[in-house]
Amino acid sequence: MKRDELENLIIEIGKRMWQRGFVAANDGNISARTGENEFLATASGVSKGFMNKKMILRVNINGEPLDGESTYKPSSEFKMHAEVYRLRSDVNAVVHAHPPYATAFALAGIPLDECYLPESVLTLGAVPIAGYALPSTDEVPASIRPYITKTDVLLLANHGALAVGKNLEDAYFKMETLEHTAKIVFNAKALGNVNVLSGHEKKRLIALREKYGLTNKFIECEGMNK
Repeated sequence: MKRDELENLIIEIGKRMWQRGFVAANDGNISARTGENEFLATASGVSKGFMNKKMILRVNINGEPLDGESTYKPSSEFKMHAEVYRLRSDVNAVVHAHPPYATAFALAGIPLDECYLPESVLTLGAVPIAGYALPSTDEVPASIRPYITKTDVLLLANHGALAVGKNLEDAYFKMETLEHTAKIVFNAKALGNVNVLSGHEKKRLIALREKYGLTNKFIECEGMNK
């Protein structure tokens, strides 16, 4: 995809995130790999719902601008994106947001690691929680390091969520699926009961993953012992 097309897609995905309430004010960040040591990333301090192309910067793996002077600065949270790209050559896009229901589970310290819905079993698997890290510091990439080679989706303790993918839409849709799952599970818990899929049904869903050739990184969720 050409740079102009990628920039337009980043702007569109930022707008979707803001419209769906996944981010507020200047929260969140989006990036895409464009070369061996080259990335497009959203700038620091901009609303993802109201971006223009000047707010999308070309940076290297260290988050340093590659296009000279700009009124905008790279996000300090690109460190987290860079860690993903260093560890995952199969990843070409990263989305970080604060979707309310998923973030509520991260705040409560409750991983979404059981087999709740067929769609989430197929596309997300178990979603672990990375330990709390001070935003904008090297603690953040260190916190995701134990998990990101095993899964495409993470909760970030007291912070938000991270989704990665083979392209921008793939990463974004995983974030949508995560929040949709978290909202349904939250509501089921409020109703007083959550029926977890059985181990037998989990095996059948895993077989479907193989049948359809799904290759995203995936930690198997916990099914009931039936």
